[in-house]
Amino acid sequence: MAPNPGNSHVAVAATTSSEDEPVQDSGNFLSLKWAIGEKWSCRSNYSGALLFNIGAFILPALYNTLVKIWVANIDTSLVVTTDVYTYIGTIAEVLNEGLPRAVWVTIADKEARSFQSRLGLAHTLIIFQAILGTIMSLIFAGAAKAFSATFVPHAVQEASVTYVRISAFSALSSALEVAVSSATRALDKPDVPLLISSVKVVVNIALDLMIISKFHVGGWTPDINMQAGIRLSCDMIAAVSGLLYFSISTSTGRSRGGRQSHSEPPSLQAFFVLFKPGFITFIESAVRNALYLWVVAGVVAMSADYATAWGVFTTIRWGLVMVPVQALEATSLAFVGHYWGELKHMSNQERRSWKILFITTRPAILSVVIATAIEIPLFIFLATFGCKPFALFLSQSEAVAEITAHMWQTIDWCYILYAISTQLATILLATRPLWYLGQSLVSNLLYVLPWAIVCQVVDLNPANAWTYHSLVFGGSLVFSFVEILFIDMLWGWRLLRGRLHTDSV
Repeated sequence: MAPNPGNSHVAVAATTSSEDEPVQDSGNFLSLKWAIGEKWSCRSNYSGALLFNIGAFILPALYNTLVKIWVANIDTSLVVTTDVYTYIGTIAEVLNEGLPRAVWVTIADKEARSFQSRLGLAHTLIIFQAILGTIMSLIFAGAAKAFSATFVPHAVQEASVTYVRISAFSALSSALEVAVSSATRALDKPDVPLLISSVKVVVNIALDLMIISKFHVGGWTPDINMQAGIRLSCDMIAAVSGLLYFSISTSTGRSRGGRQSHSEPPSLQAFFVLFKPGFITFIESAVRNALYLWVVAGVVAMSADYATAWGVFTTIRWGLVMVPVQALEATSLAFVGHYWGELKHMSNQERRSWKILFITTRPAILSVVIATAIEIPLFIFLATFGCKPFALFLSQSEAVAEITAHMWQTIDWCYILYAISTQLATILLATRPLWYLGQSLVSNLLYVLPWAIVCQVVDLNPANAWTYHSLVFGGSLVFSFVEILFIDMLWGWRLLRGRLHTDSV
């Protein structure tokens, strides 16, 4: 089912390969019929896709929170070591935000490509990412000591090397998982990422309870390397399960109106289709994450408590609290990408209307409204009751909880702006990736880089470090919010003036 603005020159659709019945748009800008459709829980509707995405994001966030608790029960000094998994993921994110983020202007484009062609692009993406993930994992494993020396406090570096070697192969599992999840979301199959998350978290929790929790079976003494091994195994099992489910569900040869669901085979031609926009998002991610890790290396160098506090802060802020923002972003990307593809059938003159501008951007606008409605009450609740008890629960350290609470009080308000700007940025990423790269480079090179340099040249210590680090982490969110507002307005102005091309990638 799909929205269809009956009074416009184009039928805006958001259909799956198995559903082509259009949903008529009422013409009322305040109507949500386009988002709900005839069946609100259908995965081809905004509302249904959002529910699937919430489920897919909330389960890993829950597990990441539980990991901190279980490791704190093993050895509180090693809680900071679990952040290695996050930092490996941050580096792997450069890989995972290259070609996978190109899906919104390629695989999500239903109008320029047949379902078989889009499926072929998905298979090409998965194969390429699996190869890159394997290479990156081997590099991480070989450089485990150097990685530990950079991102783990000196006091626990020796105890963390094996953990790093085991976690290194999470680059492969994450590459496979992100490729499958991104491709299937663009194909309007958000049930696949949900399956991956469900398998990963359920099996992880079951094994952790049996092997490393306080209630574990057997007479052994749990250690942090057991947790790393369990996590890696479950990540791989989940990624492969999702891949198998995706393959089976799309290769059964089911007919729909005489059309078979078999895909075009993976090819170099398909790779280059993905590579053009994928290289843009790769550069954006490489610059952003390189600067982030540069600053984080300075955070780790401050002290074990300071580094642990930052890890706990990110676990809370980027864990369960961030799930709605991530789910809304994934949903907005898919539907803006679908609507943008519809505009390619219109003449330049037909696209120059406020109604078409609204229809194209309304998934992002609705996501902004929902994100704001969630983030403001969360901010008030946590500002009132504080995050210190939660931080203490996760770290089992009063000193760490105090530092985390101070971090939270200083910059948490900035994440309301981040929630809004993230949804607005989907308009750029799903339509003009080069614009998305431009806004990111402006933010990172004009704001983050200068402050990152300041953090290197100023004599920082645990007492004054957060004054500068808060300007990097929180200030960049404020800067990006203002910048994205301006660039989105420029994007809309160019669309209305007929200067924004909608050529296929």
